[in-house]
Amino acid sequence: MFIFEWLNNQLLKMQWLYDLVELLVENVFGLDMESRLGGSIHFFIYDVIKIFILLGFLIFLVSYIQSFFPPERTKKILGNYKGISANILGALLGTITPFCSCSSIPLFIGFTSAGLPLGVTFSFLISSPFVDLASVILLASIFNWKIAIAYVVVGLVLAVVGGTIIGKSKLEKYVEPFVYSNKLVDLDEEKLTRRDRLKYAVGQVWEIVKKVWLYILIGVGIGAAIHNWIPQDIIAAIVGADKWYSVLVATAVGIPMYADIFGTLPIAEALVGKGVGIGTVLAFMMGVTALSLPSLIMLKRVVKPKLLGIFFGIVSVGIIIIGYLFNAFAYLFI
Repeated sequence: MFIFEWLNNQLLKMQWLYDLVELLVENVFGLDMESRLGGSIHFFIYDVIKIFILLGFLIFLVSYIQSFFPPERTKKILGNYKGISANILGALLGTITPFCSCSSIPLFIGFTSAGLPLGVTFSFLISSPFVDLASVILLASIFNWKIAIAYVVVGLVLAVVGGTIIGKSKLEKYVEPFVYSNKLVDLDEEKLTRRDRLKYAVGQVWEIVKKVWLYILIGVGIGAAIHNWIPQDIIAAIVGADKWYSVLVATAVGIPMYADIFGTLPIAEALVGKGVGIGTVLAFMMGVTALSLPSLIMLKRVVKPKLLGIFFGIVSVGIIIIGYLFNAFAYLFI
């Protein structure tokens, strides 16, 4: 148990990095860690370096695994399952695919074009931005393993339930006609060598980091400001753990934003430190990652307003329920 705790602190939470940055702030910059400026600089440098280290490693690992599941192979795997098992598999496959909802939509179009059930493709679409290995590890690095695992479980449950409801509702006619005519070419699976897979994984690290680096810096900057400059009583008055409407506010605030889990985690860390309920924070993160305005605009080009509204309603209600449940049972996770 001691060894696991040591590994968790040194490899995941990077206590060694925290201590090094503390020495930098105090001995090189000559700032007091207890001051607002010193605390903000430490928060920013430590979180940026930690997130980029973890992000690079995790994207490489996930992308290497993903290289075994090109769209054609994924289509064949999903095509062998029916009913709830297909929804579960669709949600699970969403965990090894792109890191944001916008990049998941082209795959959603491909799977729908290939004739996969609509409910299964929506289970994939809901799960993909919510749950992945990177989100699990990064959540554990900031909070703890209980919260990280619980987040994954509820994310998968929401994806399966949401996809099942959409599938049972027979909403295929509300998908734009061009989607069904945009058939995937059924190619033989390309045999990649280990070198090819490594090259692909390295390329994915570079491509994804290029897309998210600015959001990470903005997210860490906002987190540093919340952590050190905004008084706790102000935050508590708006979204404090004792406010019944905090989950609703957090979800509504998150939806217009465009970021991913990597950019929202530093904000979540700072909000929890200010006494905001864990369910409220997770609702904010889920709103940003799954229901961002740009992703809804992209999805509107693919599905008709009624189906878009049903998708939005199911995911919004699911996020709100999850937020309240986490707040109610926070004592189990903290």
